[in-house]
Amino acid sequence: MMPNMTEIVSLAAAVEQLVHDGDTVALEGFTHLIPTAAGQEIIRQRRRELTLVRMTPDIVYDQMIGAGCARKLVFSWGGNPGVGSLHRFRDAVENSWPAPLEIEEHSHAGMANRYVAGASGLPFAVLRGYTGTDLPAVTDTIKPIECPFTGERLTAVPALNPDVTIVHAQRADRAGNVQLWGLLGVQKEAVLAARRSLVTVEEIVDELTPLPGAIVLPAWVVTAVAEVPGGAHPSYAQGYSDRDNAYYAAWDAISRDRDAFTGWLAERVHDSTTGSHP
Repeated sequence: MMPNMTEIVSLAAAVEQLVHDGDTVALEGFTHLIPTAAGQEIIRQRRRELTLVRMTPDIVYDQMIGAGCARKLVFSWGGNPGVGSLHRFRDAVENSWPAPLEIEEHSHAGMANRYVAGASGLPFAVLRGYTGTDLPAVTDTIKPIECPFTGERLTAVPALNPDVTIVHAQRADRAGNVQLWGLLGVQKEAVLAARRSLVTVEEIVDELTPLPGAIVLPAWVVTAVAEVPGGAHPSYAQGYSDRDNAYYAAWDAISRDRDAFTGWLAERVHDSTTGSHP
């Protein structure tokens, strides 16, 4: 039997050990199970020059970009879901505040296939999804390729292999096996593609109870687990918490104004360990 290498540690210790300046970091989760507490801990530890990867960057990446953590964003859609724009993201792109932000834009299908290629140990993925779009003209990591069997012109995108992937899940057992269910995105693929991985969970249990539709990330693909109840807030964790719609609405006003944002950052992140409400 393969020895278990997963560590169960505090969130602060996990981020200190696994996330380094200059790393490529993916925080994945779609609408549900977004690892917001982990993102705020990265801010708290003042990580810099990160390449942030996420299919759908929302307010957690808005916070990280505004806090000066990022030098580059690799993504396929960005916004405050149900509300509007990401104003810290816009300020970084348009005005280089607090630092210039390079962007690398893909389609959802392109991002998902890049994770799959990374998880599969392949150098690139091939798809039809960029045909007829303007993205290949503005994104260097989208290249034409010819099928060797049919001659069809397709598109290749390089594999994504983050230095560290961070996801949130409902629970883990004491050996480090992780169970998550409900509306899922590319968490499994993003973890399998990464060199290191951190999973924050609602609770650690003695044994994982089988659930229909649940997936399990085995301990051997998980570097560290941190028990962080509410770690997805303001997104929801099925079976544990509901979506905090008021947080998303409140974030719009805070993020529009640099002074309001820096005040929020000082009070709610740097002077807090809870990542509390806006």
